[in-house]
Amino acid sequence: MGESVYKLIDLVGSSSNSWEEAAKNAVEKAGKSIRDIRIAEVLKFDIKIQDGQPLQYRTNIRLSFKFED
Repeated sequence: MGESVYKLIDLVGSSSNSWEEAAKNAVEKAGKSIRDIRIAEVLKFDIKIQDGQPLQYRTNIRLSFKFED
């Protein structure tokens, strides 16, 4: 087995329903242009508030994917 190199990128996903859906949206969108995603690490949760009400759930994630030879 050879040595591997991985790249890390930070993304923010959003959803009007939940933090879980926000994370899923980010991973699914990234998966359309990035191959071989290995890990999604949750870094932070936050909520955008408007008029005292939750408007949008946001999840900051860090994705790890393997560089191809």
